[in-house]
Amino acid sequence: MKAKSLKPMRLEDILFSQGFGTRRVCAGLVQQGHVQVLGETVTDAGEFFDVQDLHFSVQGTPWPFKEHAYVLLHKPAGTECSQKPSTWPSIYTLLPAPLRQRPQKAAVQGVQAVGRLDQDTTGLLLLTDDGQFIHKMSSPKHHVPKVYEVTTKHPITPDMVHKLLSGVVLEDDPKPVKAAACEAVAECHLKLTLTEGKYHQVKRMLAAVGNRVEGLHRSQIGGLVLGDLAPGQWRWLTPEDLALLKS
Repeated sequence: MKAKSLKPMRLEDILFSQGFGTRRVCAGLVQQGHVQVLGETVTDAGEFFDVQDLHFSVQGTPWPFKEHAYVLLHKPAGTECSQKPSTWPSIYTLLPAPLRQRPQKAAVQGVQAVGRLDQDTTGLLLLTDDGQFIHKMSSPKHHVPKVYEVTTKHPITPDMVHKLLSGVVLEDDPKPVKAAACEAVAECHLKLTLTEGKYHQVKRMLAAVGNRVEGLHRSQIGGLVLGDLAPGQWRWLTPEDLALLKS
């Protein structure tokens, strides 16, 4: 992600671009004295600011200017990666309103999940409003490795590990799929690395070797690890994080 020079913007447009509402709403926030820039209250919505590394606050909540939002979320169990969930609460309710309201050219506003995790799967989930980034991270052509911690119902045998590494045929999918790496960490704990993302892939692969997934957690994407972020919590990705995703 090569940094580029950004043009100064009117404060009203800055707030709009970051998801704080329509331009009218953003102008109202400024005029009512709810916006501070560099520690000072600004009431002129048309005042220009250099957005490079700009930090401001709206109604007391600090916020950094981001040309594109790149977010890491620790997805908890019992949530759906959908803005219109069918049964479980949406992961998007875990994010602040500006991230959900960031304007986009597409009909859907806000950041979008980079791929999906099942409702009972936990762990590292990326969200962004950068369509090119979503494509690069999701496309099987780029072979971005994703590491899963798998708890299984039955003990893991060396034969199971061998089959997962060699390739297994999934139901309704004649082309074999194989793990990029596979390690039995404990009797019923498997560390599995995949470079493609098929529907229910981990569960189907374990079923293909005669086992069953009891718990599933994604701990790493590329060189980026989830770390100690608590379930349901999110944070901005740093330039270093983005570099790790490419490694």
